[in-house]
Amino acid sequence: MQKRFYLTPAALIIFILYFTVFGDRGLLRINHLHRDRDEMQQHLLELKGENERLKREIAALQSDRRYLESIARRDFGLVRSNEVIYQFPPQEKPPAAGAKAEQKGPQAAAKKDVPPAAAQKK
Repeated sequence: MQKRFYLTPAALIIFILYFTVFGDRGLLRINHLHRDRDEMQQHLLELKGENERLKREIAALQSDRRYLESIARRDFGLVRSNEVIYQFPPQEKPPAAGAKAEQKGPQAAAKKDVPPAAAQKK
């Protein structure tokens, strides 16, 4: 009888603790909701910053002629009638250091141009 007297309150305490930790409104769920709230607030701050940046860009597009000109030049390649555009071909990268060591002097280059069969006849 004494065991039964201790088991009933112990089972009740375990039952309450289980739902306190793992239930729908338990500690784990509350912790998860707090993390979600913090992430949402961080995302909200990022969106507010982006919104402010876009508002400044809209104001600049509506009022700043230099900003419009810079966008037209950058994105669309537009130029004024009195400007001259110089376009240079892309530069090729120099050959590797190993290739320079192989080709020392004009004789090395001449030997490379000669087929192997012709080199043996000389």
